[in-house]
Amino acid sequence: MDVERPSAARVYDYYLGGSHNFRVDREMARRAIKMWPALPQIMQANRAFLRRVVRYVVEQGVTQFLDIGSGIPTVGNVHEVAQEATPDARVVYVDIDPVAVAHSRAILADDERTEVVHADVRDVGAVLQDPRTVRLLDLSQPVGVLMIALLHFVPDESDPAAVIAQYRDALAPGSYLAVSHASYEGQPDQAGPHTGLYERTGTPMTMRSRDEVGGLLDGFEMVEPGVVFLPLWRPEPGPVYEHPEWTTGFAAVGRRGER
Repeated sequence: MDVERPSAARVYDYYLGGSHNFRVDREMARRAIKMWPALPQIMQANRAFLRRVVRYVVEQGVTQFLDIGSGIPTVGNVHEVAQEATPDARVVYVDIDPVAVAHSRAILADDERTEVVHADVRDVGAVLQDPRTVRLLDLSQPVGVLMIALLHFVPDESDPAAVIAQYRDALAPGSYLAVSHASYEGQPDQAGPHTGLYERTGTPMTMRSRDEVGGLLDGFEMVEPGVVFLPLWRPEPGPVYEHPEWTTGFAAVGRRGER
C-alpha cells in the first residue's frame, strides 16, 4: 500500500466528507478545492446521480449490482440505497486501490449481501470470475453495473469502449450500465489544471466529450434522457441547478437488449 501517494478513491471520500483518507489525500483535495472551489458540490452531484440511478434500476426489477471503481462505501452508497428499496438486493464492490478495499471489507464485514473485490476494471475476468463475485451475483440474470466517476481514469490506450464491450457481452438481457464521466465541456478553463493535478496520483485523468461518453455505451439501448450533465439525469423534485454544465460531468445509462 503506497500511502505516500494520493489515491483518487480516498480523495473522493474526502470530498464527500468521509474519514477514510490520509494526509496526502487531504492535501491534494485541499489543493484541488483551492483551484476549483465547486469540487465538493460537483462530487455531491455525482453521488446524487448514483442514488437516483440505483433506485431507477431497482424499479426495473434488478436486485443485484456490480459497482466497479466503487471507492469506499460510506454513507449513502449503493448497498444502502438498493437495500432500502428492496431488502434482498446484493452488491459487489470492486476497486483497484488496496486501501479502499481494506476499508470497505472492514465496513461491510457483517453484511452478507455485499462483497468487496480487489481488481482493475480492465481485467474483466478478474472482476467477474472472482469467487466473491461468483458467490453473490448470478450473471444469468440482469445486473446493474455501475461505473460512476471511473472511466475518466481509464486512458485511451486501454480502449475503455472495448473493455465495456466485454462486460456487455457477459451480461444477461435486461442488465443496465450506468456511467458518469468528467468532461472538459462545461468549464473548459478548469479542465487542464485539474487534469494536471491528478497526474500526481496512480490514476491520471482523461476527460472526454459528450459524444465520446455516449460512444462508451455502444451496443446498449440508451435510457432517456441520454447523455446529459449530472443534475439533468432524471432529476428529483426540488431545487433546479441553474447551471448544470458547471458540474462538468456527464451521466448516461444504457440497457442491455436481447442477444
